[in-house]
Amino acid sequence: MRAAGGVAARALRLVGDAVRPGITTERLDRIAEDAIRSAGAAPAFKGYHGFPATICASLNEAVVHGIPDTVPLKEGDILSVDVGAIVDGYYGDCAATFPVGKVSAEAATLMDVTRLSLEAGIERCRVGMRLYDISAAVQQVAEAAGFSVVREYVGHGIGRSMHEEPQIPNVGQAGTGPTLSEGMVFAIEPMVNAGKAAVRALDDGWTVVTEDGALSAHYEHTVAITADGPAILTVEDDG
Repeated sequence: MRAAGGVAARALRLVGDAVRPGITTERLDRIAEDAIRSAGAAPAFKGYHGFPATICASLNEAVVHGIPDTVPLKEGDILSVDVGAIVDGYYGDCAATFPVGKVSAEAATLMDVTRLSLEAGIERCRVGMRLYDISAAVQQVAEAAGFSVVREYVGHGIGRSMHEEPQIPNVGQAGTGPTLSEGMVFAIEPMVNAGKAAVRALDDGWTVVTEDGALSAHYEHTVAITADGPAILTVEDDG
């Protein structure tokens, strides 16, 4: 899983490095697929339940599952990119939101807060804690900043399948849920909206957007629970 996570992390970084005004999300998708396949891995999303691309590219008010296209990115956009890789039957899954050129103060704060909410959730991935400690930590950080947390889409267990039990909501009551134990691996992925929490799916059957048209950000890591604390698996191999 470290290998799969490392491949996914490198693909996400390369996509982020390429984000700029004028580039298309279709081009970013090719960058990610080339990075994954050149590492001897397979894209986890392409063909998954019929999804047509390697990355989910969710722009501005799009929350998750956006389909890459040929529309050039514009200065001031924010782009959430989700990517997964498979190595020897194991999955790695990660996401981040990238600014396209200079963005508004609201967009910059939204991205920072969403990333911090992910970090807070990861910090709770410790032996003996409870599952919804993770959820509560994410929710507290996001809502304390005046933002809202998407309810309908959640984090998940991950291993030999992309989505495994348990589901990991981004809202919850601390001190409740199953007890965490060594060896569990989770994909923690807060989706935070600048406006209200409500979302809806578009007619393409994939893209989910905020109901009120407000911006949304999305960050994700694959995290293992170890005796020494949380281990983030979606990081690039130093070698």
